[in-house]
Amino acid sequence: MATTTALKKVVLVGASGNLGAIILPALLESNALEVTVLTRASSSAAFPPDVAVIKTAYSEADLVKALQGQDAVISAVGAAGFQSQKTLIDASIKAGVKRFIPSEFSSNTLSDTVRQLVPVFEAKKQILDYLKDQEGSGLSWTGLATGLLLDWGLQSGFLGFDIANKKAVLWDGGNVLFSATNRADIGKAVVSIFQHPSETANKYLYTSTVTTSQSAILKSLEEHTAHSWTVDKVKSEEQTAKGRQLVSEGNFTGMFLLVQASGYGAVEGIRCNYAAEERLANADLGLPVEGSLDETVKAVLQSSK
Repeated sequence: MATTTALKKVVLVGASGNLGAIILPALLESNALEVTVLTRASSSAAFPPDVAVIKTAYSEADLVKALQGQDAVISAVGAAGFQSQKTLIDASIKAGVKRFIPSEFSSNTLSDTVRQLVPVFEAKKQILDYLKDQEGSGLSWTGLATGLLLDWGLQSGFLGFDIANKKAVLWDGGNVLFSATNRADIGKAVVSIFQHPSETANKYLYTSTVTTSQSAILKSLEEHTAHSWTVDKVKSEEQTAKGRQLVSEGNFTGMFLLVQASGYGAVEGIRCNYAAEERLANADLGLPVEGSLDETVKAVLQSSK
C-alpha cells in the first residue's frame, strides 16, 4: 500500500560519506523533518551539534531498536555497502518504518547495459527488486536516479575537465547528451520525496539539473575562462576496455572509467538522457525542469580560484 501519511522522522545512514555529506545539509535545512544520523559504533565521524546520532553495531536486532519510531530511512552507503542494505530493509520493516530510499543517486540502474558496464551496480538492482518484493509489508520505497554529479564532477575532473590546466578529455566527440545533477538539487529532491509521500511511493524517479554534453560544457568553460582549452579525444570502447582491464588486474581506478561510460559514453542502451529516454520527475518534485549550465560553470570556476 502506498504511503499517504506524513514522513517526518528521518534516519540517514552513511552521513559521513561523500553522498551523505550532500544529503544531510538539505535535511537539516528542512524545518519539517526530524533528522537522525545512524553510524557504526566504531565511527569517529563528527556531525553538527543539533543532529541526533545513534551508534550501532549494525546487526539486525540493533538496527530494529535504533529505527523504532522512525518514518523513513535514507541509505547513502557506498559501493561496499550496497548488499548490506538488505539488513537495513529487514530491520526497517520490523521497526515499522514507512519509507526506504536506497543508495542510488547515480547512473540508470534499470538499464541492463549500465549494470553490465559497472558490475557493482548489479547489487543496486537486487536491492530494488528486494524492496519491490516487500511492498506488502508496509514499507514503501523510492529510488532516485540523478545521473552524474555536475558541479562536483566539474570540480574534481570526473566529467573530463581539468580546470587548473584548461584541458579536456572528450568522449566520442563530446556529443552524447546526458543528465547531470548538482549537489544541492539532490538534497532538494530527497526532501521533496518526504513532502510528496503518496506520489513518490514505490517508484524509481529520474531527476537532473541539466541535460547537457561534454562539448556544451567545454564551450561554456572556454567562454567563461576566455581561453581555448587543450582537447584530448577518446572513444567509449577504448575507455571501457581500459577500465575492465584495470579492474581485472585489481586496480579499481578502472571502475571510474566504467562509471563515466555509464554516465555519458556513446554506449547503446545506457539511457543517460533522462529527459528524452525516461520520465523526468523534476516537476513532480518541485524542481526546475531545466537548470542553467552556465550558472553552474560560473559557480564552479569561482570556487576554483
